[in-house]
Amino acid sequence: MPSIEHALAFHCGPALVGMKPANLISLSRVQYPDLEEQLEAYDRQFRDRGVRLRQLSECRRGVLLLVYHSERLEEQLRAPSVTALLRRDGYPVGGGIEEMLSFLSIRLGASEDFPHEIGLFLGYPVEDVLGFQRCGGRDCKLCGYWKVYSNVERARAMFRRFDRCREALCSRLAEGMTLGEILRAA
Repeated sequence: MPSIEHALAFHCGPALVGMKPANLISLSRVQYPDLEEQLEAYDRQFRDRGVRLRQLSECRRGVLLLVYHSERLEEQLRAPSVTALLRRDGYPVGGGIEEMLSFLSIRLGASEDFPHEIGLFLGYPVEDVLGFQRCGGRDCKLCGYWKVYSNVERARAMFRRFDRCREALCSRLAEGMTLGEILRAA
């Protein structure tokens, strides 16, 4: 069973190092019995690096966690094309990041369908989020960290960067460093 540190590095590395605004990870309470305490400790530890951890939803079995780089996410949510789409879906685009994330949490809990605009928070290209919504997840040109409907070469290059980030973080963990040490050294 991988440690929570390894899970965060593997699934959220690009957000931890600021390569992308956010990553999403589902964590099991069975696998990590002291999950909330660990997440609070990591949130405190990473805060000075601009990285935050926020539970978007939870159930008896686990949590859906957003790991985000505050500055990068704020920048992402201010982009005019992103703002227009989020406004269309009822988000409080004039408010701050906390209001936007609270609204996303509400959408996650209130909808039978997964709110696919979450891709905008995760830094996916607007064209790919729109393509996914339009095609219902079918007929994509490439499937990787997200389903690509627009610029395949740009996406492939990003996927390679994300893979290298994941590999670097996980190899340093395997060498005995902690995630906090790795991020402080970055």
